[in-house]
This record gives sequence, structure tokens and C-alpha cells, in this order.
Amino acid sequence: MARDYYEVLGVNRDADADELQRAFRTLARRHHPDISRSPDAEERFKEINEAYHVLSDPETRRRYDRYGADYRRVPEGYEREPAGAGSPFGQGGGWSSRPGDAGGGIDLEDLFGDLFGGTRARGGPSWTDAAGADREAELTLTVEEAYRGGRRTVSLRGDRSFDVDVPAGVVDGQRIRLAGQGAPGRGRGPAGDLYLVVRIAPDPHYRLDGRDITVDLPISPWEATLGAEVPVDTPGGRPTVAVPPGSSSGRKLRLRGQGMPGRRGQPGDLYAVVKVSVPRHPSPRERELFEELARVSTFDPRRGR
Repeated sequence: MARDYYEVLGVNRDADADELQRAFRTLARRHHPDISRSPDAEERFKEINEAYHVLSDPETRRRYDRYGADYRRVPEGYEREPAGAGSPFGQGGGWSSRPGDAGGGIDLEDLFGDLFGGTRARGGPSWTDAAGADREAELTLTVEEAYRGGRRTVSLRGDRSFDVDVPAGVVDGQRIRLAGQGAPGRGRGPAGDLYLVVRIAPDPHYRLDGRDITVDLPISPWEATLGAEVPVDTPGGRPTVAVPPGSSSGRKLRLRGQGMPGRRGQPGDLYAVVKVSVPRHPSPRERELFEELARVSTFDPRRGR
């Protein structure tokens, strides 16, 4: 059973539009999968988003207030109201058209005619009109594609193709909505939506944690000892990072704002992890210098000094 949407947002049933928006923004920030560490963050975020989507639309909210979880099943042209003594539904309640429709009530054939091949005499909605279901498909991107965004052609089963504008800085699990591209509606009901769920493919160079990116930064022994300005590969280019003197392998150097772009907030950071590399095949002169260093140095890496 779906939870009550007012309960989901933590507001009273008479909450106005501003209260709904404030509640949504607060909860969305708290439970966004990119921020929350909770294992059910994604499902909670979807629930919050669905509740706000329904309650922020006055017409949909009115239907939800009247019918609760069954609001999607009720045709847009009808209202539930207590049945009179002559109602074919007895005392349990019947269906009547909204004010402005011709006539006060409808008979069984008029209500359910489409189920048996009949057609409605009026031009109003049919009981069998229903919105199509939403659908999901995965959209796999490389880290570079997710970083830059841009237009992509997505092909689905059944020879369906779409041109999709991918926002720069999308993260794994983010959903891109294509309105009206889901399952077709029944009768004159609108089609559902198609949601493309972003999946970022594993990358040999970049490791993602939300919007933060971590890369390895190979440096030489002398750069590690003396310090250096070293270029670092990122999805957006090759900025330079200052390696402090005395840097050992494993040291993290932070480049603020060089991670994945943020659509509405701050971009992530990039962390360059120092990896000291030595020459596999030193030249005779390099070998001579290393041997001299070994003789004169008092540094003991096992003791850290």
C-alpha cells in the first residue's frame, strides 16, 4: 500500500503551495541518492518526488483528496457522490458527471459501454480512458560523456530511437524524463513517461563517489622529494596540481570544483592520489646517482624518518 502523500511530505492536508514546496525541497535535499548514505535513499527520493508531483498540481490534488490511492483509476470526467434511491448502485454510492456535463447521472451501459464494444453518446471521457504506465530504461555513459553531457541518440527495443539531451554532470542512478514516451494510454488517456536511468560505466582511470572524482597521479621520486607542478588528467582537461615536497604514495591532493559539474549546486571535487613511480630500466648514470643516494642518505622508510 502506498503511503499517504501528505504523510510522505510531512505536511497537513490543508498545506498551501508554498508549504508543499518548502517540504519537498527540504526532504529532496536530505534524501537525494547523491547525498544520503541510506540504502533506501533512492526509493525514498522517488516517493517524495511522486508525492510532490501529485499534490503540487491543483487538479490532481483534488482528485487525490477525494479518492486517495485510487485517484488514477477514476476517469477525469466524473465525481463520486452518494447515490439516490433510484441509483443502480443502491446505497453504496454512484458516479455522476461533473457540473457542466449534460445530465445528472449515467446508466451502466453508458458507464461501461466501452468494455463491451459500445461507444459513448457524449464527447466526454470514457470509463476505460486511462493514462499509460511509466517505463524505465538504462542509459549507459562513460565518465567523460556524463561530465560533458550533450545530445545522444538512444535506441530501445522495438526499433524506437530518441534524441536525448543529457545534462552535464549527471551521476549514476539519476533519471532523465522523456514525457509521453512511456506506454500508450487506454482510450483517450495520455501516454506515460519514459525514464532513462543513468548508469556510468566503470573506468580504468576515474573513480566516482557522487560528484567527486578520484584519479591516480604518477610522479617520480625526485618530484615526490623536491615538490613539483604536475599535470593531472581529468574528464574536463589537464589542470596542473602542486605536489608538496616530501609527498609519499597515497597522499591525496584536492582540486576544488574540478569534479563532476553540478546543475543547481556546487560541482564536485577532484582528488589526485600520489603514486611514486621509479624507472624500471635506469640508465647507467641514473643508477650511479641512485647508488650514491643510497650511500649518503640516512632516510629509513620503515621508520618514517
